Amino acid sequence: MLDMIALILLIIGGINWGSIGVFQFDIVAWAFQGQTQIISRIIYTLVGLAGIWCISLLFRDNEITGRKK
Repeated sequence: MLDMIALILLIIGGINWGSIGVFQFDIVAWAFQGQTQIISRIIYTLVGLAGIWCISLLFRDNEITGRKK
């Protein structure tokens, strides 16, 4: 379950970074009235933590990576 939540957060982060790169538009900052708002900072922090968590997916045998023992 935690893996799926982390992947969902990474997808949100990826879409946000894509919109910044292509359109120079930060969706999270727009949705929560700025990058310095506490809710925006919480979302950015959760996405960052999800990225760190998902590094472990590269080294595990599981359904998400498709690797099995």
